[in-house]
Amino acid sequence: MLETSISPEILERHLVSRMKIKHLRLLVTVGEQGNIFKAAQLMNMVQPAATKTIRDIENALGIVLFNRSSRGVTMTPYGEVLVKHSKLILSQIKHVSEELSSIKEGVLGRVTIGTLLAASPSLLPKSLAALKADRPGVSVEVIEGTNDMLLPSLQMGDIDIVVGRLPEIQENEGLISEVLYYEPVALVARTGHPLASKKRLTLKDLIDEQWILPSSGTTLRREIDNAFHKAGLAVPQNAIECVSILTNRTLLIETDMIAAMPYQVIRSYEDIGLLAQLPVKIKADLGPVGYTIRANTELTPAANHLLGILKATAQQMSDRE
Repeated sequence: MLETSISPEILERHLVSRMKIKHLRLLVTVGEQGNIFKAAQLMNMVQPAATKTIRDIENALGIVLFNRSSRGVTMTPYGEVLVKHSKLILSQIKHVSEELSSIKEGVLGRVTIGTLLAASPSLLPKSLAALKADRPGVSVEVIEGTNDMLLPSLQMGDIDIVVGRLPEIQENEGLISEVLYYEPVALVARTGHPLASKKRLTLKDLIDEQWILPSSGTTLRREIDNAFHKAGLAVPQNAIECVSILTNRTLLIETDMIAAMPYQVIRSYEDIGLLAQLPVKIKADLGPVGYTIRANTELTPAANHLLGILKATAQQMSDRE
């Protein structure tokens, strides 16, 4: 009967003696697809063989891994644990393969990076360009998202490094982060904006201007609201709320709107003469930009090389500010 009491030693013996790499891949694929038939197709197996393999594993371990229904399967708590660790094992096997290949070829490998908005405009593109110049054979995948999406994928081994603004509260076990730099906030408008020629401005001078503001609830929006409140002012009401870099850039270039943005977001546009910083300082603590990796896990040579480039690029950016 399944789910009878089994000691950790016996479970370990069963896992070591019975589980094969193809079994781990099958468990992960079934867990991701929620359907044994779809998983079998992806694994180039027939469904009866996939179903029998899963039942054999369950019988050997004495636990139920998946709840079956007419709509597919869902993982039990046992299945969630086994699938999670199967992903990590498969990730380590991938890393072993890449490291062996790197030793043999010297410049090959693959790295998957998760990125947040703060790293996207400058830090990551510059670092990836340097990586490809150093090691053209390295394959790179960039996944953009939020910490809520990226950090679980990092824990599972699907992502090697997450780069961007570090979360305010870090509660993720098995992850470590390092600060690369702190980024100021700049008030910006189009080049040639009537206010850009002023030698000095205050927030009071800008209260009646048309603004582009970050969405409510974002860290930057909270800091902007606080800056106006500390100056004894209400937050500008004539505003568009938007966090899209491309949309905001176009609005700024084609109108007299102004916006508060992290400095690295607007610097490249400032360099080519599209946008200009306004002569007013805004005190805002957005938190540090940095990277997060899994603790107690060796990075692949390609990922480790990229990490070194990220640190060097961040230092160059900080020196320029």
